[in-house]
Amino acid sequence: MILSDTESPCVRNCCLDNNDICLGCFRTMAEIMQWVSTETSMEQKQQILSNAKQRRQAQLSNS
Repeated sequence: MILSDTESPCVRNCCLDNNDICLGCFRTMAEIMQWVSTETSMEQKQQILSNAKQRRQAQLSNS
C-alpha cells in the first residue's frame, strides 16, 4: 500500500470536545493536522488510526 492510499478517517462530522478531540473521527486536533502533512509516514497514520479507535471504544464504553 502506498501512502496516498491510506484514507483519512474523517467522517465530515467535525466537532471538537473540550479536549480538542473530534467527535466524528476521534482524532485530536494535533493528529488531524499531522495527518495532512506530507512528512507523515504510513506507520504514523496507522498509529493515529489506532489511537482514534481506542478513543472511540472508550467513548462507547462510557455511554
